[in-house]
Amino acid sequence: MTFRENYTKSILPKLKEQLGLANINAAPHLRAVVIHVGFGKRTKEANFIEHVRKSLGNITGQKPVNTLAKQSISNFKVRKGSVIGMKVTLRGLRMYDFLEKLITITLPRVPDFRGISKKVIDETGNLNVGFKDHISFPEVDVQEIADPHGIQITVVTDAGTKKRGLALFELMGFPFKKDESNK
Repeated sequence: MTFRENYTKSILPKLKEQLGLANINAAPHLRAVVIHVGFGKRTKEANFIEHVRKSLGNITGQKPVNTLAKQSISNFKVRKGSVIGMKVTLRGLRMYDFLEKLITITLPRVPDFRGISKKVIDETGNLNVGFKDHISFPEVDVQEIADPHGIQITVVTDAGTKKRGLALFELMGFPFKKDESNK
């Protein structure tokens, strides 16, 4: 059974029952997964930018797009419209495949991983996870890495509240820390 089939046939009915909803369509659903890499001080390094483009493409199976600065900031030498990062937005089958890979393969490969903090879920029920380096992904060849970069993953839902989002992510199998309270 694929992750998408498991989500629709098993997770959503359990979520409906757990939240006490009358209709399965009222349960929180996944909308998109956004994978983002910011360049920071390395916006002028063409080799680094090409490395990020290649690694994001390998990790997601989709071509990344440039993210542009919305305003100029003189202290950081950033002009409005300049490229400051790259992102990929996954929806549909690629989203479910990426989440399955994230939960079952990537997170267990993170060094010293003890679970995701429940604080990474925002007030609207979206999950935001950051990695210090992208080496944990199986598509990345460690032998080719000259300089690992960070990566930010946002799982967008229509949960509306932190409690509903947490219930969805726990049923999906995200490994949360056990000793934290539900804050």
